[in-house]
Amino acid sequence: MDAHESGPGDAWGLTDVITRLRRSLRAGVRDELPWESLPMAQVELLQRLADEPGLTVSELAQRQSLAKNTVSNLVQQMVLSGLLERESSTTDRRAFLLHLTREGMDRLHHWRTANERRIRRAFVALEPADQDVINRALPALQALAAKMEGEEGSRGV
Repeated sequence: MDAHESGPGDAWGLTDVITRLRRSLRAGVRDELPWESLPMAQVELLQRLADEPGLTVSELAQRQSLAKNTVSNLVQQMVLSGLLERESSTTDRRAFLLHLTREGMDRLHHWRTANERRIRRAFVALEPADQDVINRALPALQALAAKMEGEEGSRGV
């Protein structure tokens, strides 16, 4: 089996880069928005619900590969802090559909804007050849993320 069939030649290198990028983005937001105190788990739920409004706690837990009780606790905190609102489901009276509030949308917008600024500053400082490699790699990295998310879902996390 050649390296292409078995996986990336440097899976640890890819993992390390992803970890460093996430840490740098998190720290950058904290530097740029010192008032922002949202835990990353809550930011990630806001991001998911911005992309897929109206999920239930169970659906959100599945999409995020988290335990339902973990998501339920996070959602409760976020409802109490005004970031999310619950809407009764018309098909299942035990379920609630989750939506971002105006405050939740604003907080997520601040996170996204701060991250975009940080990435742009670093990106434009790169050599054009490196910028091109990153741009061309994005579709493959998005496909890799989708495959990994699909694996998590198939394990029934």
